[in-house]
Amino acid sequence: MRLTRRLIPDIATLQAFECAARHGSFTQAGAELNLTQSAVSRQIKDLESQLGVLLFERVRQRVVLSDAGQRFLPEVRRLLAQSEELMVRAMGAARSDNALSIATLPTFGSRWLTPRLADFLSRHPDTVLNIASRSRPFDFGEEMFDLAIHYGQPVWAHAACHYLCSEVTVPVASPALLERFPATQPGELAGAPLLHLATRPKLWAEWFEATHAPIEGAYRGTRFDQFSMVIEGAIAGLGFALLPRYLIEPELGTGALRVVFDLPIQTENNYYLVIPDGKLENQAGLAFRAWIMSQISNPPA
Repeated sequence: MRLTRRLIPDIATLQAFECAARHGSFTQAGAELNLTQSAVSRQIKDLESQLGVLLFERVRQRVVLSDAGQRFLPEVRRLLAQSEELMVRAMGAARSDNALSIATLPTFGSRWLTPRLADFLSRHPDTVLNIASRSRPFDFGEEMFDLAIHYGQPVWAHAACHYLCSEVTVPVASPALLERFPATQPGELAGAPLLHLATRPKLWAEWFEATHAPIEGAYRGTRFDQFSMVIEGAIAGLGFALLPRYLIEPELGTGALRVVFDLPIQTENNYYLVIPDGKLENQAGLAFRAWIMSQISNPPA
């Protein structure tokens, strides 16, 4: 993409705008930025000239954002935050030739991947990792990741999807809930409180169908938008949950959650390691791919 230089904003000017908006004062913005009030005022005027809109209005002794300024401010803050993140990441990787940025599903990253990373880093001590959560596919051209962990179908623009594993879910509950609802047949769960993942609203209905149980009531219950919240809700006894075993290994080990019926179902989607075009030969990425495959093939005892 070819950029038009006259449309690229000056970061210092954007900082002056954000600071003045936050303080409601050019003078206080100047004090924070170690500039004079007139210097801040000049930067704001230059930015207004570039945009062709008025960003501030004077009210008594203060400056307040105009309607255009209010619309502009969130985007400026986002751009400044991205710029800061870019510099921090670059500084963090400056001493390593093996920096690796990975986008992972939030709960997969926190509950499965992170506890295992010590093993990867012990094998590759010179690798600097940057881990961030992403729930949906994104454009690798806009977000500078070397790898992504994806749940769904093996489709991602300008990238290759490498199969990691399927997903098997089992019904679980806390011991306290099982005392209240001592189910002996799958169909009895239809009348019990159920917990749902919002992005997979049909999961309980599919489980009831697979176990030849009536599906009435399969859609009732509390919904959460992250597996991590479903897990915490199940531990707290809010309801029965259908969860992948790999996400609840600690809770099953300690007894905080119990498998209600050993009747698992496999979901229609799978997990994939996604590598963008142009990074297929990245040595750090290849090492991570080999490592994560070994972790999936040899789960902890």
